[in-house]
Amino acid sequence: MREIPGRRRRLLSRRSDGRPELISAALTFATQWQWPVLPGVAPDRQGRARCQCPDPDCTVPGAHPLDPGLLAATTDERMVRWWWTNRPAAPIILATGGRAPCAVSMPAAAAARALTALDRMGMRLGPVVASPDRWAILVKPYSMEQLGELLYAKDFVPGSLRFHGTGGYLALPPSETGAGQIRWERAPLPGSATPWVPDVEAVVDAAVDALTRTGVSAPEF
Repeated sequence: MREIPGRRRRLLSRRSDGRPELISAALTFATQWQWPVLPGVAPDRQGRARCQCPDPDCTVPGAHPLDPGLLAATTDERMVRWWWTNRPAAPIILATGGRAPCAVSMPAAAAARALTALDRMGMRLGPVVASPDRWAILVKPYSMEQLGELLYAKDFVPGSLRFHGTGGYLALPPSETGAGQIRWERAPLPGSATPWVPDVEAVVDAAVDALTRTGVSAPEF
């Protein structure tokens, strides 16, 4: 089903206090869309930008798996329900690749300008996940060989681009991480089947072209 650019849609039900239901979201991803998920490490309650993991210099606070590890990601309804019943505030972590989409991410300011350019070029995009500091465009699964050949053919690839492929992960809405709230910048249609996502070649080609032609400057982090 075609995604509608420029419009944000509510995907998941909300509690009476207005907060998204993480368990409902996790079950949607796992059982309806067959995306393997697992709980992430919640941000440190004493310092929102810190992580509860053992690494004091964690660069993705709250937005990564710890216990269980990434290999435990599953689509099993009973396991997902058990995890979020016992850890109701845990961020939802997608294990990218395989049965799940991969992603290409950029710093938020650059991504906003790049998406505008991509829309003007007529590029069809699927869901886009946004945190306060980075946005991620979901794409079809790709291999490291495929990505390597794609990047090798480029004269220039912005260092601010980040690739979430097989063996990688990505926090999904409506998670709360150390970087802040994770949300949909471009949301899948409510009640739709597994969301359509574009090929990585099309996204990288268009993103590199857009970032280059529009003069987007982004820090390399």
